Amino acid sequence: MKLFISLLLIGSLSACSLIPKPELNINAAELNPTSETMRELAKKPGPKYPIPVAVYSFRDQTGQYKPQQNVSSFSTAVTQGATSMLVQTLLDSKWFTPVEREGLQNLLTERKITKKQPKKESVPQLTNARLLLEGGIISYETNISTGGSGVEYYGIGASEMYREDQVTIYLRAVDVHTGKVMMSVSTTKRVFSQEMRAGLIRFTSLNRLAEAEIGFTTNEPVQFCVLQAIELAVSELVDKGVKMGFWNPAESAVKEVIPVNS
Repeated sequence: MKLFISLLLIGSLSACSLIPKPELNINAAELNPTSETMRELAKKPGPKYPIPVAVYSFRDQTGQYKPQQNVSSFSTAVTQGATSMLVQTLLDSKWFTPVEREGLQNLLTERKITKKQPKKESVPQLTNARLLLEGGIISYETNISTGGSGVEYYGIGASEMYREDQVTIYLRAVDVHTGKVMMSVSTTKRVFSQEMRAGLIRFTSLNRLAEAEIGFTTNEPVQFCVLQAIELAVSELVDKGVKMGFWNPAESAVKEVIPVNS
């Protein structure tokens, strides 16, 4: 009877978690939800004219691998697809028109093939970029803060531990015509991980030991944290460009065409 009560107590301790236990089923693929940063950017007036921008590379500059104890890991700590994330964010912002530069060699090869066709189709010139966006993921710090709490009494215990990492990116806009760095933006995002567990160790008789343990962990995906940092950097780039007068929102274009009453 005592053992049954102890197991019930462990279950009640684990049920008090603020983080829901994941369901053991296979979910269908889904689109990434729109972040609050992009929703706020969409509420603002759009651009007077979308700005052609080029992104050759926006890569991981940390050179760090995933921290693992007592083993060698060749998996990088952050995503290697930050360039694709940045291009997608620029498209979603409606302020910029990205031109293909990461796969430029593939594009040029296809254009050569098209020119050699018997019909001799004319291939228009590539679109020129007005701005060049540079930067990358410049920092990934682990164990920025750690902590936890727990309690144990008479062989019954429960504990909670957490860890926070930090990822930082830099994004700068360069004028293609002059080479001048027009502005630079830096953003930081925390990466949160948490572990919940509860356990029981009890001698049921002189030679019999009962032991039970339940728990789970949650880890915030690093690639989503990088994406959120990129989205915030693009949003800040738009706001800073408007304040500095580098580009104008669409509402200013509407005001210009309103005739003045005589």
